[in-house]
Amino acid sequence: MDEAKYENAMQIILHAGNARSAALMAIDDAAEGDFSAADAHLVEAQKELHDAHERQFSLIQSEVNGAPVDVSVILVHAQDHLSMAIMAGDLAERMVEMHRRLARLEASA
Repeated sequence: MDEAKYENAMQIILHAGNARSAALMAIDDAAEGDFSAADAHLVEAQKELHDAHERQFSLIQSEVNGAPVDVSVILVHAQDHLSMAIMAGDLAERMVEMHRRLARLEASA
């Protein structure tokens, strides 16, 4: 794997890790009833996922344009991180909404 592709893989890991962390912080914030912080963390998670996707797309474009990307442990690790971050983001959005609904129910009881 050339240096630029290696750097892209490392950036995928970085941004996916940041996205996962922000998603988990959103869940924690929502559980504590701090929905503005939860929403901010969800926005941060989406931004980080977008940045990771941009890096992934760069690798895909290289391959489509005839410059194959060598499969390495780092690239597999990057793809795994991205997949898990996407799942964490999806679940965090649902869990924040669940906590929001629960807070409204408790307030009306």
